[in-house]
Amino acid sequence: MSLQLAKPPPLSLYVHIPWCVRKCPYCDFNSHAAGPEIPEQAYIQRLIADLEQDQPWAQGRKLTSIFFGGGTPSLFSAAGIGQIISAAEKIIGFDEDIEITLEANPGTFEQEKFSGFRSAGVNRLSIGIQSFNTDHLIKLGRIHDGAQALSAIDTARKAGFDNFNLDLMHGLSGQSLAEATADIQQAIDQGAKHISWYQLTIEPNTEFYSRPPQLPEEDILADIQQAGMTLLDQHGFSQYEVSAFAQAGKRSQHNMNYWQFGDYLGIGAGAHGKITLPDSQQVIRSNKTRQPDNYLARDLATLAQQKPILTEELAMEFMMNGLRLREGLPIHYFSERTGQPDSAIAEQVRKLQSQGLLEVDSQQYRATPLGYQFLNSLLQGFS
Repeated sequence: MSLQLAKPPPLSLYVHIPWCVRKCPYCDFNSHAAGPEIPEQAYIQRLIADLEQDQPWAQGRKLTSIFFGGGTPSLFSAAGIGQIISAAEKIIGFDEDIEITLEANPGTFEQEKFSGFRSAGVNRLSIGIQSFNTDHLIKLGRIHDGAQALSAIDTARKAGFDNFNLDLMHGLSGQSLAEATADIQQAIDQGAKHISWYQLTIEPNTEFYSRPPQLPEEDILADIQQAGMTLLDQHGFSQYEVSAFAQAGKRSQHNMNYWQFGDYLGIGAGAHGKITLPDSQQVIRSNKTRQPDNYLARDLATLAQQKPILTEELAMEFMMNGLRLREGLPIHYFSERTGQPDSAIAEQVRKLQSQGLLEVDSQQYRATPLGYQFLNSLLQGFS
């Protein structure tokens, strides 16, 4: 089947900063313990060269969002983050209401920079709290305590951040229902407008995988999930994605673009990108070399690997992102962003509707409550 891609979708930028003070035992991201000195300027210059090389993929579009992820991006200086933002504006250009998010940890050293990040152009923070309970933070291998978590939020507000996300984990070793809901209530009381609330999972290639902690029983996990969602809803936090809850108007623009099968450039060690190319009628994925030393040392032309998403995989890729959204996706996005006609998935859609997993109206594809509960089974219907 030939594709009919008329124009590319909105464009975002992901910037990966791969260093942390130390690696958390549950983390399977591309992050590396920082040595005595981070090669900040060398890395920034390589990021800028990386972006210049990817610039043709923008195809005249401006950036709707930038996300600095890691690792711990807040280990970089505010001036360094500002250099990257200025370069991105010069090389690609910004939409008028661009959202620029930076992940930060609550350590005192990083809190001191929050005002500088705000002045540099960052307008949204995502703070990795994980829990306000110091005992649980110790078990998670975090380097901050509950008091520092509260201090970081206060510092962010004083620095002018009225839009910030708090990351919280539940299902922690020894965590009770009361402790899990207390974390959520604390985040709400601290004025968060967006909360990412997700269950601790044990991933391969992590310290926890080789030395797994004792996690709560399934019935306790289910009780925590139900009570947490009820509490968030009572305080005006709408669940718009599997683990994302936001008050009105405070959804993450950057993550919405991911889930709506938008395009994004990825720069930095191990960064991934997804780009629509109407001229060649392809949707491609790219990934940059993973190890920071290799990223800094390799010839610029060999930083990235890229390959097209196979036509027969586009529907699955599209739905794997979009059906994570509670409201689903506009029907017209499927043809616009995959280049395929609706008829290409008509049979799968009818079957999933008959199974009670998918609902379709005149405007949206969305998971039913049952389909959202068994999302993997729903998605297999498009494989």
